[in-house]
Amino acid sequence: MILTDKQVDLDIIDRKIIAALREDGRMTVTDLAREVGISKTPCQVRLRRLLDSGVIRGFRAVVDPASLGLDHVAFTEVKLSDTREQALSEFNAAVRRLPEVEECHMIASSFDYLLKVRTADIRRYRIVLGEKISSLPHVSSTSTFVAMETVKDANS
Repeated sequence: MILTDKQVDLDIIDRKIIAALREDGRMTVTDLAREVGISKTPCQVRLRRLLDSGVIRGFRAVVDPASLGLDHVAFTEVKLSDTREQALSEFNAAVRRLPEVEECHMIASSFDYLLKVRTADIRRYRIVLGEKISSLPHVSSTSTFVAMETVKDANS
């Protein structure tokens, strides 16, 4: 197998550990070891290696956005006026500072970025779009798609 610079060589046990933790990141190492069929000490060693190598980036609580009053999702296409490296870096740094932007992806398309934006409602989204997103460095235009229902989400 040819590995890229970031890719880590994972065997079947490593993949089982990852799958188990994706289902329940709070399970104990003892339960994890039992789940993947190895003893506790080798499981701890493998888990530490997965964490140290960045394969597992961390653990966090998955929160229901609706319970926080943040159940409005919009996808925003962003076109930049300048796509040289410096402009891209400036945009990337600025968009990372917007708490309403859950995801930001550079896209190979007729636009440059696709943002997933979560707010309380359409009025709040309009403010975020007008005062924050449109003011990001090098933004020349935006287009919005409002999600009516989330059928599948990475955190579900």
